[in-house]
Amino acid sequence: MTATGGTATTARSGLSQLRDTPSGALHGLKAVLTEQQRFWRRTLSLPRVLELAYKTRVGTTPADVVLSKGTHRLLRYRRQTPAVHPVPVLFCYALINRAYILDLQPDKSVVQRYLEQGFDVYLIDWGVPSDADHTLTLEDYVCGFLKDAVAFISRQQRPRDGDQAPHLLGYCMGGTMATLFTALYPERVRTLTLLAAPIDFGVRDSLLNLWADRMCFDVDAFIDTYGNCPAWFLQSCFLSMNPIQSFLGKNIAFYEQMDDPRSVSHYFAMERWLNDNIPIAGETFREFVKALYQGNALVRGELRLGAQRADLGRITCPVLLLTAKNDNLVAPRSTEGIRRHIGSQDVRSMSVDAGHVGLVVGNKAHAAFWPQATRWLADHSLVMTAPHVPAARTAVGMDLSLTGSE
Repeated sequence: MTATGGTATTARSGLSQLRDTPSGALHGLKAVLTEQQRFWRRTLSLPRVLELAYKTRVGTTPADVVLSKGTHRLLRYRRQTPAVHPVPVLFCYALINRAYILDLQPDKSVVQRYLEQGFDVYLIDWGVPSDADHTLTLEDYVCGFLKDAVAFISRQQRPRDGDQAPHLLGYCMGGTMATLFTALYPERVRTLTLLAAPIDFGVRDSLLNLWADRMCFDVDAFIDTYGNCPAWFLQSCFLSMNPIQSFLGKNIAFYEQMDDPRSVSHYFAMERWLNDNIPIAGETFREFVKALYQGNALVRGELRLGAQRADLGRITCPVLLLTAKNDNLVAPRSTEGIRRHIGSQDVRSMSVDAGHVGLVVGNKAHAAFWPQATRWLADHSLVMTAPHVPAARTAVGMDLSLTGSE
């Protein structure tokens, strides 16, 4: 037999064996080969992954500091074109972590979505409290710089628009603070948007509510010892709420997507924010835990900032409630709990199948959820003869549910 003949015979024999192989085995072999190819793609992408780890940037939307006091800054984001709507938006961020989560990356930026809708956008960056700031209270934040920021923005309106109250949007703890401000100064807020904001602390759907119970947590002893609430304490609490995802799930997902530059860049952006922790002023943390988590004083009508009582019934402006169905930090029922306590007749709810952070950075949220939310605000930006008369298109008690995987 010649060499050529032997080769041809061997090839025919191999083809015959493949034809006789069960289809399940063929599929299994194909899956193995596919995974091998993906493994080598991931391996070969390592230099690019390292480059992205260095080059990934966050909070890149250009902004100017227009007002500052101590560590607090009011940012005004630059627009490429004049604003379409005469009433600007003020984002009140939380005192936890950094505010750039609302402007993480251009395609995952809540700030960008409101700019695209035609709004002039401002954001409060509370900064990092020092040891000397441990005496700051909720009153200092809400009736201090937040009040100053609202007054500053109102004065910046075009002459023909008059001195108009801005739209106020609060995220997480910042939503609680925005609610307090609106309850104290209802005439200074055009609309109130609450984004995953804890309001009714009697809802026990979150581990945070259980951990903060006075039977489990002595906040007085804690703050008396540390002065400020340390950043490491907050970080350990958040990681412990979902340890499988925090320590295993996200890293497996990263490995699976190493050959996708966009996913890798997002991973590094999120890792930077998740680990960019800051402390909370001690007296503010003490007050937040004792009055709200342990006393539920806001919905009980018992919360006072200085001499003023925060009466939710005084909130009569249009209200938009934005929640995440899989939020393990702030249960949707906690945000929705504001409904029966406020005086507004124009309240709308929107929810998305996401987590607490996925609500602001998730792909599905930015594809469908945020266009709806920003459109609601555009509909409520018509010039009104009175501050809190509902716009022509309203949705009293309407529930818009959007689903997604993030």
